[in-house]
Amino acid sequence: MKNETAMTEEPRETWGKKADFLLSVIGFAVDLSNVWRFPYLCYKYGGGAFLVPYCIMLAVGGIPLFFMELALGQFHRKGAITCWGRLVPLLKGVGYTVVLIALYVDFYYNVIIAWALYYLLASFTTTLPWTSCDNEWNTGNCSVEARGGRGFTSPAQEYFKRHLYRLEDGVGLDNLGPVQWQNALCLLAVYIICYFSLWKGISTSGKVVWFTALFPYVVLFILLIRGITLPGAYEGIRYYLTPKFSVLKSSEVWVDAATQVFFSLGPGFGVLLAFSSYNKFHNNVLRDAVLTSAINSATSFLAGFVIFSVLGFMAHRANVEIREVATEGPGLVFIVYPEAIAAMPGSTFFSVMFFLMLLTIGLDSSFGGSEAVITGIGDEFPLLKRYREWFVAGLFSFYYIVGLLSCTSGGIYVVNLLDQFAATYSILIAVFFEAVAVSWIYGIRRFSEDIREMLGKEVGVYWKFCWMFVAPIFILVIVVSSVAGYSGISDQEYKYPWWAEIVGFILAASSVMCIPVTAIYYLIMAEGSFRERLRDLTTPWRDRAGNRLHKGMSSSTVNPASEFNLRAAQV
Repeated sequence: MKNETAMTEEPRETWGKKADFLLSVIGFAVDLSNVWRFPYLCYKYGGGAFLVPYCIMLAVGGIPLFFMELALGQFHRKGAITCWGRLVPLLKGVGYTVVLIALYVDFYYNVIIAWALYYLLASFTTTLPWTSCDNEWNTGNCSVEARGGRGFTSPAQEYFKRHLYRLEDGVGLDNLGPVQWQNALCLLAVYIICYFSLWKGISTSGKVVWFTALFPYVVLFILLIRGITLPGAYEGIRYYLTPKFSVLKSSEVWVDAATQVFFSLGPGFGVLLAFSSYNKFHNNVLRDAVLTSAINSATSFLAGFVIFSVLGFMAHRANVEIREVATEGPGLVFIVYPEAIAAMPGSTFFSVMFFLMLLTIGLDSSFGGSEAVITGIGDEFPLLKRYREWFVAGLFSFYYIVGLLSCTSGGIYVVNLLDQFAATYSILIAVFFEAVAVSWIYGIRRFSEDIREMLGKEVGVYWKFCWMFVAPIFILVIVVSSVAGYSGISDQEYKYPWWAEIVGFILAASSVMCIPVTAIYYLIMAEGSFRERLRDLTTPWRDRAGNRLHKGMSSSTVNPASEFNLRAAQV
């Protein structure tokens, strides 16, 4: 593994191969929402029609923000906390915010991966366990012909809720019930996999992603070939692609497209910044951003064919409309799709392939979220980075203890609560500050010069325009529409207690509050008049050689000496 000294006081590890970086970024961006959310939105709005706002939002908002974060990480060569301390010291809290958000997401995301692992293990049987209603966990309402609204539940529904989670009357957030040992063991296995993939840094994770990032594509093509040969597949694909151009008049489709682009590409979680911080300084990060964004979008579109060919088969088999079997969210991949697989010839093989695909897709994204936390904290507190193996072990032990709440009988409600509040609102606010700070405080001129120094050429006017105007508006529209469209915690079968939303909003606010709290702290600790403090704290570290030092600020934030000169001398 090679080391570079440019842009940093200490030698920094770099990716062994360019492909290690690309596969890591693709693996992070291609997550479970590519399988369960994008196809549903295409179905909801008509595939051909939805692609219009999706591609526009991708071009003017998604890719520019994606490029921005990769460029920041590659230039400053640090994790989110330290990077923001050097970029705009007053907004160092943005770094703490994104690291805390990544921490919160890992509390529940790995639980969903544990579900995929459990289903994978359960698939190694002649007859899939969610095929019939003859099991001890089934109720009198179970029916193999069950469809929504008929008063019956399918074997797949009861397997997920009554076998995996042992959901019974009286179980909820105020009565979580006992920990389900099978869930706890699967979650432990997931963290063990994550630990041995990340404990040595990118030297290990860069090798693991060659399997976890590429294998899902093998499975997708296998499932696609099988799906299009099923009776009714054509109808499913037709429903998926049939355009409804009238929906383009609605603001809802544009907001949903922007939201899907944003959360699929994942700017603002600190992951892209962490991954690119291990790049070589002159790496063509622009090409990487465009390439990986395009692959992510193409994967979403491909997954739609896989999912809806099978939904067409289900509708044909039950002689119902596709809208009666189409759904979104975890229910699509843990209830609807398993039910369809169970009805196929060779169901065991295709079930193993499908859940192995979900497992690898989930692990890739989990690696990214964990690396954002590890790199962000490790760069800010070098002592932890020196003992990375112990630090990662302690972090994952903490994750696991918190994750046990989601392994209880009522754990599915914990997962849903965290899913709705851990990142949905806070990450949007964090990225809005990021877009505004880079373009208007750090300055588009400085940022463009940084990119020119890395790439050897000036960045185009298009990118500058998107960063300065379109990207902030892009994020602001999503924030406003998300808040305006909030209608409570969504669950058709469970009424959340009154305090659940309060807990959710406190969780969301706890990460965002890092931004004003850190800014106020630095303003208090700095010297000089308020105007001088504000000027100094909005001046990047590279331009502060003559500025006064500030009390209470880490050397990684305020060091005015040598680092920029070191970079200039060695690049």
